Amino acid sequence: MSESAFSKLSLAEPLARAVAEMGYESMTPIQAQAIPVVLTGKDVMGAAQTGTGKTAAFSLPLLQRLLKHENSSTSPARHPVRALVLLPTRELADQVAQQIKLYAKHTNLRSTVVFGGMDMKPQTAELKRGVEVLVATPGRLLDHIEAKNAVLNQVEYVVLDEADRMLDIGFLPDLQRILSYLPKQRTTLLFSATFSPEIKRLAASYLQDPVTIEVSRPNTTASTVEQHFYSVPEDDKRRALRQIVRQRGISQAFVFVNSKLGCARLARSLERDGLKAVAMHGDKSQDERLKALDAFKKGEVDLLVATDVAARGLDIKDVPAVFNFDVPFNPEDYVHRIGRTGRAGASGLAVTLVSPGDHRLMADLEKLLKRKVEIEPVEFEDERPRGRINDGRRAWRGQEEDERPARQEARREPRPASAPRDPFFDQPYEAPAREEAPAWEANAKPAGGRISANIKPKRKVAALFKSTD
Repeated sequence: MSESAFSKLSLAEPLARAVAEMGYESMTPIQAQAIPVVLTGKDVMGAAQTGTGKTAAFSLPLLQRLLKHENSSTSPARHPVRALVLLPTRELADQVAQQIKLYAKHTNLRSTVVFGGMDMKPQTAELKRGVEVLVATPGRLLDHIEAKNAVLNQVEYVVLDEADRMLDIGFLPDLQRILSYLPKQRTTLLFSATFSPEIKRLAASYLQDPVTIEVSRPNTTASTVEQHFYSVPEDDKRRALRQIVRQRGISQAFVFVNSKLGCARLARSLERDGLKAVAMHGDKSQDERLKALDAFKKGEVDLLVATDVAARGLDIKDVPAVFNFDVPFNPEDYVHRIGRTGRAGASGLAVTLVSPGDHRLMADLEKLLKRKVEIEPVEFEDERPRGRINDGRRAWRGQEEDERPARQEARREPRPASAPRDPFFDQPYEAPAREEAPAWEANAKPAGGRISANIKPKRKVAALFKSTD
């Protein structure tokens, strides 16, 4: 029996049964190292590249240790919050909550998730019923704390997942407020794909003698992902994307862009090109974002065009490719973007389209990856345009050179026969001997006889009137 088999963990029967039903047999490296440590109740700093199973690494040992509080009472007082899991994005929070429910389905432990963008009333009702495991985003959790819907004075375990991302998007003040509501005696687990100096300072403040677990070099990409960088002018990126999707026979892919506006425009353009694409960014409502993800998971959408809101933690199986339509501003985000493919040991493809203005961003990325990136040229196929495109020349693009004169001659209309010339119009212009006043002014007389010298006469203007006959 393998040393990394889940059966070696001696999990409680309800948890072991749930794991077996999910088809898990062997642990990933982060799971094999973290689960035994968490079972002892020690604080942990876990660093692992995305897609390596961090959720199970903290969920299973927490549920195992919470089984001593398991009860079937209907009283909310018997189900206080004992484990708190904090995550940076709504999608990631929802995904982790679903995983925890699957692991705990054969137990009496309750769990729920709260995040922004949704009505608070259903979340409040769940919290009032009582839950042992609460999964949350920081902002919405503070809303419930202030509304006295969530009481955290009996929390025994707190998990900060994707902690570096929470700091990147400004959650540090919220984290500090939330941690101030928790008991001093607790177990704190911090998991992240990258460890920045800020993360280490956070760990020093809130973790007590943590065990550091690193199963890969910091900020490394998965070895199962085939990476390519193509030099493409900005205006040709969409054409390059279509060509690579067609040549490689890619059925589904993430397409990452840097801005919400660019995300929406690109999705619309790809739809016009005949590809099934949907946009997912921060300006979308939570309902729209969940529907987009669901459609992508069901295979109803070919390309999920997203900002980095979708780059962290989304576990969608068997996504064969990731496209970086824009080189990320933050080089660490490159690791998370391409981590959406090649998950759980599967192979994947990561394509980055590099425009001439991306030299500084590429230099930052090479510094992070600690290697020189080879940028390949793109050889476009001769795509014949769907319609005739006028580029300002006499001929239409797409016509063969030898066909142009014949087609132009065929389209040329015969000139009409010239009319006989009138010699009057060939004579040079001759000015009149003297300027004469127009007839209507010469014959005009004032109604009262003479006009005072102090009164300026009105200027006469000629006009043409249309006949009503």
